[in-house]
Amino acid sequence: MKTIDGYTYGTTAVAPSPVTLAELEKLKATVLFTDEDGRYLQMAGDVLADQTDEILDVWYGFVGSHPHLLHYFTDGQGNALADYLGAVRQRFGQWIHDLCQRPYDQTWLDYQHEIALRHHRVKKNQTDGANSVPLIHFRYMVAFIYPITATIRPFLAAKGHSDEEVENMHQAWFKAVTLSVILWCQPYIKDGDF
Repeated sequence: MKTIDGYTYGTTAVAPSPVTLAELEKLKATVLFTDEDGRYLQMAGDVLADQTDEILDVWYGFVGSHPHLLHYFTDGQGNALADYLGAVRQRFGQWIHDLCQRPYDQTWLDYQHEIALRHHRVKKNQTDGANSVPLIHFRYMVAFIYPITATIRPFLAAKGHSDEEVENMHQAWFKAVTLSVILWCQPYIKDGDF
């Protein structure tokens, strides 16, 4: 695996998640994530592996075409920070792999918390030393579930799988993205309310 700046998965730089594995299992049950979804998510990871750059082009095109989203990668005066966008892009590509191929164990759970902190004022900008706005607002964390889910389907269908397999991969992806974003929202929630 290539080295990605700021990618600290499985290292001591990542603090333990305040969400327990038992709570993660309850969240998985709530989004109806099953072992079968896990298998289809692995399949999705295989399908998406060599399409990551194209996927990121779509997602970055979406963000770049909406000034209110691009704002979170600017210096506050509206000037996009190309180095910051590039660094985050590398980790976003790795997130696709991690979402699909990694076991949802303590290491994965801890890294979801690290990602959460990097969206929140607790750690935003620190990883890359960026001089950007201090917070990604909660509303866009949740709203981003749909475009990340809707835009992935053509990529899942690109390798000749049956309609049923594509649908099952897409549903597994949707559940996994929802689960991730729930975990990323933890720092935004008042203590005791998550």
